[in-house]
Amino acid sequence: MGSVLASVLQLLALIGALALVHAPAGSYMAKVYTSRRHLRAERWFYRAIGADPDTEMRWPAYLRAVLAFSLAGVLLLYLLQRLQGVLPGSPAFSSVNPAQSFNTAVSFVTNTNWQSYYGEQTMGHVVQTAGLAVQNFVSAAVGMAVAVALVRGFARSRSGELGNFWADLVRGTLRVLLPAAVLGALVLVASGAIQNFSGIHEVGQFMGGTQQWNGGAVASQEAIKELGTNGGGYFNANSAHPFENPTPFTNLFEIFLILVIPFSLTRTFGLMVGSVRQGHAILATMAIVWVGFTALMMWAEFTHHGPALQAAGGAMEGKEVRFGVGGSALFAVSTTLTSTGAVDSFHSSFTGLGGGITMLGMMLGEIAPGGTGSGLYGMLIMAVIAVFIAGLMVGRTPEYLGRKIGAREMKLAACYILVTPALVLVFTAASMALPTPPHSMLNPGAHGFSEVLYAFTSAANNNGSAFAGLNADTDWFDTTTGLAMLLGRFLPMVFVLALAGSLAAQRPVPVGAGTLRTEKPLFAGLLVGAILIITGLTYFPALALGPLAEGLA
Repeated sequence: MGSVLASVLQLLALIGALALVHAPAGSYMAKVYTSRRHLRAERWFYRAIGADPDTEMRWPAYLRAVLAFSLAGVLLLYLLQRLQGVLPGSPAFSSVNPAQSFNTAVSFVTNTNWQSYYGEQTMGHVVQTAGLAVQNFVSAAVGMAVAVALVRGFARSRSGELGNFWADLVRGTLRVLLPAAVLGALVLVASGAIQNFSGIHEVGQFMGGTQQWNGGAVASQEAIKELGTNGGGYFNANSAHPFENPTPFTNLFEIFLILVIPFSLTRTFGLMVGSVRQGHAILATMAIVWVGFTALMMWAEFTHHGPALQAAGGAMEGKEVRFGVGGSALFAVSTTLTSTGAVDSFHSSFTGLGGGITMLGMMLGEIAPGGTGSGLYGMLIMAVIAVFIAGLMVGRTPEYLGRKIGAREMKLAACYILVTPALVLVFTAASMALPTPPHSMLNPGAHGFSEVLYAFTSAANNNGSAFAGLNADTDWFDTTTGLAMLLGRFLPMVFVLALAGSLAAQRPVPVGAGTLRTEKPLFAGLLVGAILIITGLTYFPALALGPLAEGLA
C-alpha cells in the first residue's frame, strides 16, 4: 500500500469515527447544559465554593466569575511551581524561576499550554498532576461554558440572562470531560502509553553512557491534553514521544480526541437554539475548512522536490517514521485548526508551504473546528459577520437566528476579530525591531522570521505549539508570550459575553420573505469565504515575509 493511499484511508477512518459519535455526543452535551438536575457530587462542589447553581447571571456577572476563577488558577499554579523544590513527591526537581512560572501558569490557565521548558526535566509529579492536569480540565470547561453562554444568547429572548457560570463549569468538568478522559486514558494505557509515578532512572546505553528517563501519569494527562484541546506534553517531545504516543493507532486516536468535542458541539448548538439544521450548517463550514487544509498539507508534504524527498517518499525531516508523512500532516492540521498545540512532528521541519499552512490554521482563529468551546463561539462570531455582509449586499437589516445584528453587535464582533491579529503583529514587530530578541532565532532570513511569527500566533490564539528553533525561554519571550496568552484568551471572551447579553435581551424577529436562510449550503459557502478573506488576508503581508517567501524560493 502506498503512503498516499494509507494517508487517505486514515483520513476516511477518522471522518467515519467522528460521524459515528457526532449525534450522541452532541445530544448528550445539550442535555448536560440544559438539565435542571444537579448531581450529588456537583452539590458538594457548589457548597465548597459557596455558589448557588440555580441563580441566573447576566453577562457582566458571568464575565466576573470567569475572570475571578481564572485569576485564582494562575495564582495557585504559579505558587505550585515556585514551591516545587520543597513539595513532596517531586524528587530532584527544583523550584521554577519567576518568569517561567508566570508564563507556564498563564499558559495552562488560558488553555494554551505553551511550554518554554523541558517537561520531564522541569516539572515533578505534584505540579504535573495537581497543577497542570487540573488546569487541562477546568480551562477547557471554561471555554465550553463561554460557548454555551453565547448559544443561550441566541436561544433566549428579552431576559439578558446567560445561565450560571459555576454550574456550567462543574457540569462540563464532571459530566463531559472527566468520564471521556477516563475512557481515553484506558485506551492509551492498553495501547502502550505509560501510567505510573516512578522517579528518575537510568536506562540502556546512549553514546557510550546511560540515559535518564522518568515516568509519570502520562496516559491520563495525554487523554485530557487532547480531549480538552490543551496540548501540553508530559515530555518535551510531546506526542512524538513513544511514552505519550506509541503507535500509529494511538496517533489516530489522539487526533480523534482533539476533534470530537469541537465538532460535536455544533449539534449541541443546533439543539439548544431549536434547529439542528443550523448546527449542520456550522458543522459543514468547519468540515470544509478542515478537509481543505488537510488536503493542502498532504500535497505540500508529499510533493517530491529533489532526490532526497523522492528517496524518502515525502518530506520526512522532523517526522516520526512510525507515523509517516500522512499521519504527521493530519495531526499538524488538526492541532493548529484547533487550539490544541500538541505535536507529533516538528513544524519547523515541514516544507515552507507546509509550515505556512500550520500558521494560517491558527491565524483563521482556530475555528475549524477550533478549541473546546472557543471554536464554536469563534465560528458563531464569524457567522454574525457573514450575515452582516449578506445584509449589506441586499440592503436589509441583517438577522441571525431571529436576532437583529445592529451596530452594537457588529462593534463587538469586529473587536473580537481584531484583537488577536493586533497582538500577533505588534509583538512580532517589536521582537524583530529590538536588538536582543532576534538572538533567540536559530535560523536566519525568512525561516527565522517564521519562528518568531509562529510563536506569537500560537500564544495569542491560545494554541501552544512551537515552530522549534526559537529559544523562547528568555525574559522577553516569557513575558511577552504570557501577555499575548492572557489578552488573547480573555479579551475575546469579554466581547463574546457582551454580545451574548445583547442578543439575549432582544425580542425575536419573525422569519420573513427576505430573511437569509442560514441553514442552507449557500450560507455555509458565504461563511467559508468570509473566514478566508477577512481573517486570512489580515496576515498576508506577514506570511509573505516568512513561509511564503521560503516556500516559493
